Amino acid sequence: PALPLEIEIGSGKGSFILEQSKAAPDTNYLGIEWANEFYMYAADRIRRAGRANVRMLRTDATEFFRWRLPPAVARVVHLYFSDPWPKTRHHKNRVIQHRFLAQAWRILAPRGELRIVTDHDDLWAWDLEHFKPWTDPAAAATWQPHLTAALAHDGLPLPAAAPFEMRPFTPPQWVGEGQTVATNYERKMCINKQPHAATLVRLP
Repeated sequence: PALPLEIEIGSGKGSFILEQSKAAPDTNYLGIEWANEFYMYAADRIRRAGRANVRMLRTDATEFFRWRLPPAVARVVHLYFSDPWPKTRHHKNRVIQHRFLAQAWRILAPRGELRIVTDHDDLWAWDLEHFKPWTDPAAAATWQPHLTAALAHDGLPLPAAAPFEMRPFTPPQWVGEGQTVATNYERKMCINKQPHAATLVRLP
């Protein structure tokens, strides 16, 4: 429990969390996956690899963030190639929403990172639209209501300025040349395409 914690939302078959946990054995990792088939597959890979610093959980990550995680518990949240939910009526199911960004800010330690990668152009445009007010000091009217609700049951004060700073994404050192996070999806679907990526750093 004394080790720093990183959380991956949508671990899929576990390729990223398996390699990342090997590269950083002094960090605890929690992988969250909703699809039972992928969850079981990833958990079995982790078990066979003997990764003592990894746990897998099958649940809705957005609800888990809201109800089960205390403030400032995680150093990094990884969100890679999440479901784009391309139909307009399904956009409400996309992970990146203002209410999710509020919860991410709440559970990240100061200077913690929300790391995002996607190859879906429309989802990336959606993400950037949602990131903008959270990184703009003049847009408090957009993020304050969501963050107020997220912090209410913890009794925590609102930040004085923009909650996040947006920075370029730096791939882990262990990934192959031309790759971003080396998930199964990226290896299969991004052979001739560079995915979009960004890091949101939680400001104190």
